[in-house]
Amino acid sequence: MATPKGFAKFIIVLTTVSAAIMELIDTSIVNVALTDISGSLGVSIEDISWVITSYAIANVIIIPLTGFLAEYFGRKNYYIVSMIIFTAASYLCGQSDSLIELIIWRFIQGVGGGALLSTSQAILFDAFEPKERPMAAGLFGMGIVLGPTLGPTLGGWIIENNSWPLIFMINIPIGAIATFLAFTFIDKKEGEGKNKKNIKIDYTGILLLAVGIGCLQYVLERGESEEWFSSETIRFCSMIAVVGLGLFIWYELSIKQPAVNLRVLTNRNLAFTTIFTFVAGFGLFTSVFVYPVLAQRVMGYTAFETGISLLPPTLAGVIMMPIIGKLMSKGVTPIPFVIVGFTLFAVYAFYSAEMPPDAGKWDWFWPLLIRAFGISMSQLPLINQAVVGLESKDYASGISLNNMIRQLGGAFGIAMANNYVAQQYFKHRSNLVAHIPADGSAWQERVNTISQGIIAKTGDLNAATQKAYKLIDLSIDRQSYYLSYLDTFRLVGIFFLLVIPLVFFLRTNKKMDKEAAKAAAEAH
Repeated sequence: MATPKGFAKFIIVLTTVSAAIMELIDTSIVNVALTDISGSLGVSIEDISWVITSYAIANVIIIPLTGFLAEYFGRKNYYIVSMIIFTAASYLCGQSDSLIELIIWRFIQGVGGGALLSTSQAILFDAFEPKERPMAAGLFGMGIVLGPTLGPTLGGWIIENNSWPLIFMINIPIGAIATFLAFTFIDKKEGEGKNKKNIKIDYTGILLLAVGIGCLQYVLERGESEEWFSSETIRFCSMIAVVGLGLFIWYELSIKQPAVNLRVLTNRNLAFTTIFTFVAGFGLFTSVFVYPVLAQRVMGYTAFETGISLLPPTLAGVIMMPIIGKLMSKGVTPIPFVIVGFTLFAVYAFYSAEMPPDAGKWDWFWPLLIRAFGISMSQLPLINQAVVGLESKDYASGISLNNMIRQLGGAFGIAMANNYVAQQYFKHRSNLVAHIPADGSAWQERVNTISQGIIAKTGDLNAATQKAYKLIDLSIDRQSYYLSYLDTFRLVGIFFLLVIPLVFFLRTNKKMDKEAAKAAAEAH
């Protein structure tokens, strides 16, 4: 396949990056609309969270299978069909008038979306010469960071100015245009989709992967809301996840044509790179989750204000990615970038953990900027580092597994954050209540002051004291949650610091050779 030039190359970059951003936006855009959707459909917040869970389960199942499916059906065909599935499911999500219907279509949307990220990366890399592919990785990395950040911003604006179905409907014109452009400008690879007769479908492996990963993702997504192992469902799914994944690993290692080649993890470099990728996904998705919740729950921001506060520092950090890509194409090794990126993310986490309760938007700008630089400096080098030391035939499996690990890291991070915040909340609330003065003089003075203010505004003498107590209780609540979120930032920082020494186990290339640069293009 000839490398496209000029306008065709621009269109391919636009199409693939847009498709990737569209898919990643949908991993977070729904989060800010859960209350509106639950009210519209007449279900609880706990039940409506299945809208997020179903998409995540489908997404994480399909990612490691994209290499096999693209080879079996042909990459271009698989890409276009996946885009059509994603777009059609988006429309049907917006038309849903029941929870079950919405969950089903979200799952199907996740099936289509899981392929978009990986296959877009492959097609984008093929549009560049080997020496230019680090730059392509930089462009793609921009999408990886922008997508989860734009989701809450766009979702917040839609909820404030329209209704929740528009969250899904905005995918339709983007998906339709991207499908047309992909069909018109993306060429098939030589021999693409013609090897079907020689490929044996690993039905058993696919089933075990779907069951094991699906149950694991369910436990991570729903564990906190169902009180973890006190729930019979969580205990059952945990058991199925352990057994299913155990059997999956054993079976894939025992057959000649596995759906997912796990043998690549015997490569030391890839094995340790996946650890870094897990922590990077953990940090990216956890930070995108914790800060917005803190901003809305404690600081009083609207969903749109929260998104806007995230956008400028993220955009400032994202411009680093093409620069890093260019430096890597000139021979700069990825490991120093990984070290600096992880160090910066740790600085962001500990900086955030010390923020005072009265901190404003500009106070949070600086740690968020450090976060953006940290993510930008680590994501692209890790994409490259995943293929160092692998044989060319193993590139596809290596990067597919690496992408799946990033998603699982994100799911684990959000689950951990939910659980940790809940634990720390009760600890901080008990501590704050315990420190109310024993003689009660300062406490009573505070109650009287608030009561007088209520009486002056409402004239309601009887209810003033009761309302004062309630306001103080709410204040203790907010402070407890605030301290809990700061603790969570600190915990994230510890994860990043602990993993940095493992860089000594990573191999490096002084310059990305043609085969390594081609890895992502052949990976999905």
